[in-house]
Amino acid sequence: MQGRKRPVPGRPASFLLLLLLGLPALLFALITWQVMADGPLVRVDERVSRDLIQPDRFSELLADLGNVQVAVPVLVLALVYVAVQGRGAGVDRWWLPPVASAVLMALVPAFVVPLKDWTARPGTPAVPPAVGYYPSGHTATAVVAYGAATLLLLPWLRTALARCVLVLGCAAIVLAVGYGLVRRGYHWPLDVVASWCLCTVLLTGLTLLISRSTRRSSAGTPSSRTGPS
Repeated sequence: MQGRKRPVPGRPASFLLLLLLGLPALLFALITWQVMADGPLVRVDERVSRDLIQPDRFSELLADLGNVQVAVPVLVLALVYVAVQGRGAGVDRWWLPPVASAVLMALVPAFVVPLKDWTARPGTPAVPPAVGYYPSGHTATAVVAYGAATLLLLPWLRTALARCVLVLGCAAIVLAVGYGLVRRGYHWPLDVVASWCLCTVLLTGLTLLISRSTRRSSAGTPSSRTGPS
């Protein structure tokens, strides 16, 4: 029938990616403004922190999952596995997802450290007097390391159940790190939430980069061997 518009494939996915870029960026800007202006959201944050702080060994162990020494080796293992699998399967541009993920992990301090210096937010009463707690570096390390590892491994998992378990496991670890940091008193809750927002934007950008490169590669000369479905 003439006049009927043909559906545009991929539009819902594109809208979701734009949403994952826009909303977290807006929320991050709002939180940063409140921290700099010492606004009412900061006072609520401090009251919530006082109610939640209960330093114990368990919360400290959860917070330690965001240490560079713990999170980065997990990402490195995923990088090596995906690179070996991609090259062995003859996937076009097999090197791009591992390299892009490694570069993003290396750039995390470049995003976080200047923000810490600029905002100069003091820590909670549970830590020694100092400034530079916003946003949370441990949270950013955990989100990017575990999140990028998850994005790398997802295409290589054969079943929907395995992919679901991986995503839920990643979310559980990220939430556990945030809970441990707040419970132990290492960070205010808004420090953690701001890092979640910032890293959601970073991981969404990583997803867009990898997916666009994959589409360009698939539009060219096909490889004689196939990669993951």
